[in-house]
Amino acid sequence: MIEMKPAAYSRPQIWLHWVMAVLILMQFVLHEQIVAAWEALEKGLAPDINLAVRSHVIGGGLVLLLVIWRLVLRVRRGAPALPAREHPALKGLAHLTHWSLYALMVILPVTGLATWFGGNETADFIHTTLKFPLIAFVVLHIAGALYQQFVLRTGLISRMTRPG
Repeated sequence: MIEMKPAAYSRPQIWLHWVMAVLILMQFVLHEQIVAAWEALEKGLAPDINLAVRSHVIGGGLVLLLVIWRLVLRVRRGAPALPAREHPALKGLAHLTHWSLYALMVILPVTGLATWFGGNETADFIHTTLKFPLIAFVVLHIAGALYQQFVLRTGLISRMTRPG
């Protein structure tokens, strides 16, 4: 049986991509507030559970729920094939980047929630440590998309801006 791949991502896939990008960016913006609250908890003090702290916790939970929805859509609908003339090494790097981002978008919220609600120090260590690979893979993802768009001129970015 020949597997048919869609020509572009669906409207829900595109929406999820951009909403999650904003949510992940916001997690970094709200980072200092959640760290201050966590440090207060560790010292036995009452943390300032302000809007930023609540937003970080809720945002992490939303990332987890949305990435599950995104993975379900990807399994059910598929994803467009990478450009045919793309070098196999670049295709491999694209797959590594995408699946690493998916894994991090599951692991980081799970460990963040385990830290916040369970006080799990191992989860805190994992959560704190994995933010650096997340940054690296996000930068690689953006750089790859821009390289495809402006150097190789494959029109790759249109797949995430126009539903198909």
